[in-house]
Amino acid sequence: MAKIATLITNMFEDSEYIEPSTAFNNAGHEVFTIEKKAGNEIKGKQGEANVTIDYGIDDVKPEDFDALFLPGGFSPDQLRADERFVEFSKAFMDAKKPVFAICHGPQLLISAKALEGRDATGFKSIAQDMKYAGAKYADKEVVVCQNQLVTSRTPEDLPAFNRESLKLLEQV
Repeated sequence: MAKIATLITNMFEDSEYIEPSTAFNNAGHEVFTIEKKAGNEIKGKQGEANVTIDYGIDDVKPEDFDALFLPGGFSPDQLRADERFVEFSKAFMDAKKPVFAICHGPQLLISAKALEGRDATGFKSIAQDMKYAGAKYADKEVVVCQNQLVTSRTPEDLPAFNRESLKLLEQV
């Protein structure tokens, strides 16, 4: 089964982390959280989830994982200010490994300059940013691009996001 790297920090959207990670785990995959330092305690913006970080960004390499998961909320915007998280995200896109980004998750991919020519979606407030980054933005519940990138807009899209992400993981 797949080892899934999850880039996450404080103020993530609770359901956008909880529901996919639960679905991934239930399907037999392993989900690992990565932030600045292993052992950090982070909180979701709704106050529904507290997460203890598995690895610090300096302790892992993209080659250690099969897929990348980018939950939304304010987490991606904070993480993209740190080039280590941007480069980590870019490595998955460049290697054509599965990447799952929901809501504001694509902000890391924008900063990584990894959306050019890609079909994608995200929260409406970043739609223009995605277009400026060269993405072919579609206002749909889920967009799958080149059998590698799965994107969705909001927590309401989680059933479709989880379904398509799990389909891609079956091929890993």
